[in-house]
Order: sequence, then C-alpha cells, then structure tokens
Amino acid sequence: MDIRSSVLVTDFYQLTMLQGYLEQGMEETAVFECFVRTMPPERGFFIAAGLAQLLEFLENVRFTPDELEWVANSGRFSRSFVEYLERFRFAGDLHAMPEGTVFFANEPIVRVTAPLPQAQLIETRLITLLHYQTLIASKAARCVLAAAGKPVIDFGLRRSHGAEAGLLAARASYLAGFAGSATVLAEPFFEVPVFGTMGHSFVQAHRAERHAFEHFADAQPDNVVLLLDTYDTQKGAQTVVGLAPRLREKGITIKGVRLDSGDLVDQARRVRRILDDGGLEDVQITASGNLDEDAIQHLVAAQAPVDLFAVGTRLATSADVPYLDCVYKLQEYSGKPSRKKSEGKETWPGAKQVYRHYDQRGRIEHDVVTMAADTQEGKALLRPVMDSGKRSEKSPSLNQIREHAMVELATLSDEIRRCRQGATIPVQISFALRDLARVVDARDEVG
Repeated sequence: MDIRSSVLVTDFYQLTMLQGYLEQGMEETAVFECFVRTMPPERGFFIAAGLAQLLEFLENVRFTPDELEWVANSGRFSRSFVEYLERFRFAGDLHAMPEGTVFFANEPIVRVTAPLPQAQLIETRLITLLHYQTLIASKAARCVLAAAGKPVIDFGLRRSHGAEAGLLAARASYLAGFAGSATVLAEPFFEVPVFGTMGHSFVQAHRAERHAFEHFADAQPDNVVLLLDTYDTQKGAQTVVGLAPRLREKGITIKGVRLDSGDLVDQARRVRRILDDGGLEDVQITASGNLDEDAIQHLVAAQAPVDLFAVGTRLATSADVPYLDCVYKLQEYSGKPSRKKSEGKETWPGAKQVYRHYDQRGRIEHDVVTMAADTQEGKALLRPVMDSGKRSEKSPSLNQIREHAMVELATLSDEIRRCRQGATIPVQISFALRDLARVVDARDEVG
C-alpha cells in the first residue's frame, strides 16, 4: 500500500461512524471546517500549507482491492458497507485559503461541503496534510524573517518524523521562503532546489583533512563547499586557503565553507578573517548546527559574517511548538447550523468566511470571521478550489505559492516580523455569527 494515497491512513472511528451514518440513511449535505483553535505564544501567525496535496488526495481517493479485502475480512463491517466503500468517490466542494496565506487562530483555512459520509471519511488525512505543512511553514517563515534577507536552507530530513514528513517539510519550508533543501527527493517531486555540502565522515575517512577537501573538490567541482569543524575550525580554514591555488590550477573555485559547531559568531569572524587574508573574499560561510529563528536572530544581531543559514532538527520537528491544536469540526448538517459546546472547545456554528482589513501602509489591521452569507467589506480569504470533487482551476506552482507567501509576510506588522513573543493580529467574531450562535444554543436547549 502507498501510505500517501491509502484511505486506510485514517482513524478507526471514521469507518465505524461511516457505517453508522449509512445504516441510518444520514447522507445529507454537511459542512466541516478545519482551523487552529489557539495561537501559541511562540507564534504570532500561521502560514497555510498542504492544500495541493489535499486536493490531489481528494481527486484520486479510492479503496483498492487490498484495502476492501482487509475491511471485509476484519469481521467488523457489513457486506453493504464494503460495497459502499467500493463505490466511494469524493464529490464535494471545497473553499480554502490559498497556500502561503497568513492566518490566525479560529479562522477556517478549509471548508468542506459534501454528503456527510464523504466529509467525515476524509477528516484524518485532511488534518495530517494541512497540519504538518502549516506547522513547518509557520516555523520556516519565522526563520526567513530572522535571516533578514540572507538565504536559509532546510537540513531537517534525518531528524524528521518519517520520510513523508521530511519530504513535506522541504516543500513547506520552500513555500515559506527557504532557498532550498538538502532533501534530494524534494527536487524531482516539487522542484525545490537541492543544496548539500559534505559530512564529517568524509573528512574522517581520509588520512588528512586537505586530502578530503581536494578529493571532494575533484568529485564536485561546481559545488565545492567544505566542512571546517571536524577537527579544528581555524586550521580547517587555513587548509582551505592553502588548497585554493592548487584547485584554481585545475579550474576549480571554492564556493563556500560550512561551520557546524561551537560559538558560531566567534568562529565565523575568525574564519572570515582567515579567508579574507588568504584572498578568498568571495568564499561564502554557511552556518548550521541546532539553528532556529532565535539563533539566527542572534547571529544577525551580532553581525556575524554568515552568508547562509542551514536549519535542521528544530525546523523539521518545529521543536518549540511541535504541534498545533488543529481540528476539523462539523458546522452544519442538513441545512441546520451546528456547534460544539464542550468546555474550552466551543466552536462557532455554520459555514464561515474570513475578511481581512489592512491599514494605510498595507499591513494587516484585523480579521473578521463571519457567516459565509454575510458579505462584508475587506478581502475575503476563503476561495472556491473544488467543485463536485474536481479542482475549480489549475493549482498554482510551488514558486507561485512561494511568491504569494512573501507578499503575505510583508503585510505583517514590524513587531510580528521581529518574532516578538505574544505579538499577533486581533481576530473579531461578527455580530451576525454571535447571533447565530445564540439561536443554535436556544434550539439545542429546547431539543
């Protein structure tokens, strides 16, 4: 089975609920919405991501013969249920915020309108695709802002939570403004530029560091980026200076060096001085090693002579905020608005729209969440993207999404762009939506 497309990559209760709906003939239209409940103090904004993979999944979702056989042989479901699954196709509508859009807590990023069984069954895969990429894109955007115009690349695959996560992290971080990734499959899959240097093992496997550097240059003459800190960073830099003329005779130019440990501010300054004194002013310095937006901000504030930042573990795991309270909730069924009223987990009822308001400088001033039918001033963020199970229009390229994300980041206030903890944008709930909630509450109390 391909886990990226298998319908069985789901929670068991999706299947049990589905059989219950079908047995009771509950197949009328439902509206579900996906949103993040709360804004962690370490985040002032989110970046919507993962929609392209969701649309691809919904257009092609099928139960394979092997999957149907498992359901039938599990002994938990009826024959008529298996026959329904054999015919299953998603035929609903989707409204969504375009990928790369800045959004905030309690704002739906996707609205699904479909027969109840269809809308229910897709819940788990929808969340896995939207939640993880949004999590990583939101973290990556903060690194991009902290880097103040210098390139940032993704080094996170080996510490990611599985192969799919690592691949999608490369996509999400590029979408949010990274220059590229070390994840090779990201280039053939998503056309994300691939970056790479060398590992410590390559140096250790050679009798001398200079031999390792020269052999690597011979093997990769157009990508000579040398790792300096296997033994002694400054001696490594001196070795590079001594090797440069020999490589130049071969027509090979040293492109850069990488620092991966120690006091990166101090090491970058010392290495820069050694390189400059050796006539290698054009050789760039890449910094890596447990970097995140805070570490990057520190390096930038200290004016460390770093030209490029490589972010790995703390990006691919979103270490400071490892998950978002991302949910997918029923908001309407059979024409009747619905809301959840659990303590601390209340939802606003009905199909909704988000309107964005800007100040005179083009910065986001506030958002308004209201009923989908309540047309207001401002920019409507949710757009139709799927009609009866088919895309409404061709999805934008990843580079187009990336350009949109850069425009979106420019609309954030200076305080948010500086990644100040607790800085965010107010989200208002409209009077019309509050009135609807009171009507639904009164109806539910009577019922």
